[in-house]
Amino acid sequence: MDKLKKIKLTQINPVLETQNLEEMGEKTGNVYRAIYVMSRRANQISKEIKEELHAKLEDFASHTDSLEEIHENREQIEISKFYEKLPHPTIIATKEFLNNELSYRQQEEVAAEAN
Repeated sequence: MDKLKKIKLTQINPVLETQNLEEMGEKTGNVYRAIYVMSRRANQISKEIKEELHAKLEDFASHTDSLEEIHENREQIEISKFYEKLPHPTIIATKEFLNNELSYRQQEEVAAEAN
């Protein structure tokens, strides 16, 4: 995740807010389709964050079998705290959808392009 995106994510309010379903439905023509688009994006965001976190924490992994060698690492704790403070992927996806930052296509459009 690039630095600009991290800054943007930290500015999103991590608290759930009620949303206007009619407004969401107007963008796609159907409330359920809008929820589907946001859920797919939330899954993508979740996967990206998880992969990035595991990659960063892999640097601190100890590949020894001894339990006595477990120690506290300040950098690892700071990285974990940062990711814990990020808003939930569902909130991020909802904000992106409402701000028209998502592009999506319907199945019918994809099938028509294939023919």
